[in-house]
Amino acid sequence: MSDFFTMREGETAAPVPDGPVLCPATPAMRRVHRVFLWAYGEAPGLARSAADGDTERSRYVGDVLGNFDKLLHVHHEGEDLFMYPQLGERAPGCELHIAQMLAQHEEVKGVLDELAPIREQWRDTADAALGDQLAAGYERLSAMLQVHLRREVTEVTPAVEKVLTQEEFEKLASHGVDAFEKKVVLAYLGMILATNPPGDQREFLAEMPLPIRLAYRLVGKRLYREQYSTLFPGREIPQTI
Repeated sequence: MSDFFTMREGETAAPVPDGPVLCPATPAMRRVHRVFLWAYGEAPGLARSAADGDTERSRYVGDVLGNFDKLLHVHHEGEDLFMYPQLGERAPGCELHIAQMLAQHEEVKGVLDELAPIREQWRDTADAALGDQLAAGYERLSAMLQVHLRREVTEVTPAVEKVLTQEEFEKLASHGVDAFEKKVVLAYLGMILATNPPGDQREFLAEMPLPIRLAYRLVGKRLYREQYSTLFPGREIPQTI
């Protein structure tokens, strides 16, 4: 099976500056982008998974979808603050690609802003018509992310890892974490692991600070499995290392 993160015909990568690799931007972004691709591939079905009036189901699913929407927003916000300005300053030849990626961020934000009130109404009412409207919006968002998340990895991050230091990249990676409850972050870590191959899972765990790694082992793995089984009852839970 071919790798999703492969440049398509007619696409070109940003010019990569000379010098050593300073941070692991490309492999790290691939790991995080896989979980967003998975989440928004599943989101339309989840929005249709509550029977009309089943507010217990819609509240649970709505909260999970809301957290993913917030995580996606925070992820893009971090790049807007801590990646693209630095890349533009240190690698001016990337200007065209930066403009394209930032424009795609704005398009994604526009859809997230449009979906937020629909999601909240559906969460509180489990109205089937709202669920269909929400699902259609997530289908549109998923299609956008299929392009943006691939192109950011194939065209931009090879240049990023030549200009961002390890410390700067860690600041980007940790942006916004404090805005979420710890249980949300720990369950999200499980989703990242579950949507990546074993080698990437091992690298991801090795890069985690020891306290977070221990918290995931002690609590997060269980939270991830509980969340997955509730979202997809009867489906086999993807294993993580």
